Amino acid sequence: MNTILEHRTWRYATKKFDSTKKISTDEISLLLEATRLSASSYGLQPYHVFIITDTQIREKLKPVSWGQSQITDASHLIVFANQTDFTGELVDDYIKNVAETRNIPSETLKGYSDFTKSKILNFPVKTKEEWTAKQVYLALGNLMQAAAELKIDTCPMEGFEAEAYDTILNLGEKNLTTSVVVPIGYRSEADESQHFPKVRKSKEELFTHL
Repeated sequence: MNTILEHRTWRYATKKFDSTKKISTDEISLLLEATRLSASSYGLQPYHVFIITDTQIREKLKPVSWGQSQITDASHLIVFANQTDFTGELVDDYIKNVAETRNIPSETLKGYSDFTKSKILNFPVKTKEEWTAKQVYLALGNLMQAAAELKIDTCPMEGFEAEAYDTILNLGEKNLTTSVVVPIGYRSEADESQHFPKVRKSKEELFTHL
């Protein structure tokens, strides 16, 4: 089987992690870099990623994650938090980054800056938050696929109380809200889910070629 498909068949939403196995520093760095390189609309990346290893914080988060053991047993807990609102500063910071990274005058990017602002700054606040949350899932996908390439297990989770996470992690004062949580580590041999055949729609049902 092609390794691309092999790795995606291998991965599953891990229900039980082996708490004795830890991801190496080099592998964590690689996973975070893959996440950093993710695509996002207009390149803006309107979110922040928290890498939580502190056991006390994770113990606080477990009860507001429906008591799921992955929160405390996985090697690392990744929390994606999207911006709840934004101003033109989000675009300005990106334009500055582009100019510095590519060593070009920021004035040459004014057209792109104005275009981007015209498309997103007039969104209602609720739409802004929904839009930034969508960007998180692009990064989430890259993290999960990179982990699968390294045979590191993941479990994307929406089963948690976002407001409680925001309080515990002090996200409100940072203009952020928790959108998705991803425990990462190594599956426990006791996790029976790893032996289940992967269930997906058939190609015929899922795809339409026009």
